Amino acid sequence: MNIQNTILQQYQRFVDRASFSSAALTLPPEGWLRTMRKALGMSGAQLARKMGVSRALVSQAESNEVSGNVTMKTMQTMAEAMGCRFVYAVLPPKGKETEDVIFAQAMKQMRKVAEQANTQMALENQSVPPGPSEDQLQRLARRLASEMAPGFWNDK
Repeated sequence: MNIQNTILQQYQRFVDRASFSSAALTLPPEGWLRTMRKALGMSGAQLARKMGVSRALVSQAESNEVSGNVTMKTMQTMAEAMGCRFVYAVLPPKGKETEDVIFAQAMKQMRKVAEQANTQMALENQSVPPGPSEDQLQRLARRLASEMAPGFWNDK
């Protein structure tokens, strides 16, 4: 195992631990800002005073969070004003690990290669044998995922 693979595995373990730890987290219907403010028994006007902004700005930020238009800086500033911390992460889909995401990309690449080969054979009027089996594709995808050659993440 080379140093790059060791580093890659360290990153994967870090991300996978965070993913496992956050498995139960879901965005509350009102968003985290409003939910935490209410959990603290704090009114929007009180939070606005602590931040030195208008009540309308607090309300707008809470609405922006729910619609996906809030900035990380706003989330952090409001969390700190409530005496809390702001945390964000980019994680694999629920129930998945980074290796699953890598393998899915490898399978996508292998399916594309198989389709291109079938198309080329058909264009050359050659009889098209059946494509590789799912087991063969998976075996090739595992090898591709372990090598992660340049262009691995290119979809075109």
